Amino acid sequence: MAETRTEALHRNAEGLDIQAPEAILVSLADAQIEAAKAVRNAIPAIAKAAEIIAGRLNGGGRLAYAAAGSSGLMALADALELPGTFGIQRDRIAILIAGGDEAFRTLAGGPEDDTEEAAAAVAKAGIGAGDCLIALSASGTTPYAVRAIEEAASRGAATIGIANNRDSALLRQAETAILLETPPEVIAGSTRMGAGTAQKIALNMLSTLTAVHLGHVHDGYMVNLMADNIKLRDRAARIVAAISGRDRDEAARLLEKSGGAVKTAILLAAGADSADAARKILEETGQKLRPALSALEHDPGKDHARTRK
Repeated sequence: MAETRTEALHRNAEGLDIQAPEAILVSLADAQIEAAKAVRNAIPAIAKAAEIIAGRLNGGGRLAYAAAGSSGLMALADALELPGTFGIQRDRIAILIAGGDEAFRTLAGGPEDDTEEAAAAVAKAGIGAGDCLIALSASGTTPYAVRAIEEAASRGAATIGIANNRDSALLRQAETAILLETPPEVIAGSTRMGAGTAQKIALNMLSTLTAVHLGHVHDGYMVNLMADNIKLRDRAARIVAAISGRDRDEAARLLEKSGGAVKTAILLAAGADSADAARKILEETGQKLRPALSALEHDPGKDHARTRK
């Protein structure tokens, strides 16, 4: 195999093991920062991918992630946080990791070469027309990730590839290719470091922009969060209070009336007649709070409470 960028030796790596601890950490920190900067060049591709994902989810489709090793961990972190942060239903998300559940305990390298497992995982998850699959691989050549994207495409799914090497197989196979051209790792080939950092940043950006398209973000607030613990219930109340201008106690009361739905509570604060009426307005505005608030404000039959837009 020809040496790829992710396998090359970093320019500051020579003599690393005999340097002072602080000097080693400076090199590691600088390399992470340098890797993070590589994401900027991928912004147009990330924007395109987010629009595709939002379209599939809006159409009733599902979002799947497929990866191995460290890239699998990046995918897992992003996927598992979508329901709590943005209220995307868990059954709309599929996570395909080489090695299956055993990968969470051992993260063995062998399964990443298992193309049959990849194809079977895509089929078992039922990924097909109307869905979208994101495959990640630092090298861009991981057999599991490449085969998963091929299988998903053959079944009619939209495909997004994220890799850190230019002209790699994964990016060539993907309908939408996101290249994160990170520099060589300080520890050559240890792509859990710079490449993994860039992947995590790109996934954060991708899923957040998708949520914006879906109407799950208003100003800087996550207005579709799933408030299933004390911290998140308090956050939900603070969000309702901040957007509606009501006090914290009133916000909590409106949340209870809305069944814990932040957007619905805000519309109640803005003058919606009932939680059902608020939900109907949200349906008519594509679940987007800003146009829903506008619809209430311009309803000539009501004198609504003042609400910050």
